[in-house]
Amino acid sequence: MFGRDKTRMIDADAALPGRPEAIPIPERHHVSGASLGPEFPDGIETAVFGMGCFWGAERKFWELDGVYSTAVGYAGGPTPNPTYEETCSGRTGHTEVVLVAYDPAKVSYETLLSTFWENHDPTQGMRQGNDRGTQYRSAIYANPAQLPVAETSEARYQEVLTAAGYGEISTEIRSVEEAPFFYAEDYHQQYLSKNPMGYCGIGGTGVSCPVGLAG
Repeated sequence: MFGRDKTRMIDADAALPGRPEAIPIPERHHVSGASLGPEFPDGIETAVFGMGCFWGAERKFWELDGVYSTAVGYAGGPTPNPTYEETCSGRTGHTEVVLVAYDPAKVSYETLLSTFWENHDPTQGMRQGNDRGTQYRSAIYANPAQLPVAETSEARYQEVLTAAGYGEISTEIRSVEEAPFFYAEDYHQQYLSKNPMGYCGIGGTGVSCPVGLAG
């Protein structure tokens, strides 16, 4: 089993069992000092995005005006409360994701989607740049109000990519109820703030969407 192809999704009945207890996390965001969740102030909404290495992806979102807090974790698979090592094995079905807690009066979900699409390549399937495996797949996990907005946004980006000669978007778009978010370990939270010399292709010299789409 450990020699399996990590770019193929594992069947739910073959996935690792995980654990009932949540992974311990810090109470406060390392950059802003805001709550890391899971409870947020009234009026704050959440969105979940997977775009490859979650270190750089998280930084892209915490830099946006109107974002209250961010956290990294795992979503999209059947294993509850997985560890990083378990997720990297390809045996949980999860992808690396960022939980974005934002004030919709200050930043729109559409703006978050633009940040998502324009800071990774959503056509690469089970990889992102040199990172290969199901844990690096592109994903959007949305609530019922967000789902149609995400799907419309995907269609707009696909039109631009197709016109430019690029392939099909492979982003997984699912209900967050079907793909719950599980927090990653303490040391992963705001990793690039704690480790300024750390590398991640997202937001650095790595991949990005080959064609930007403003607005």
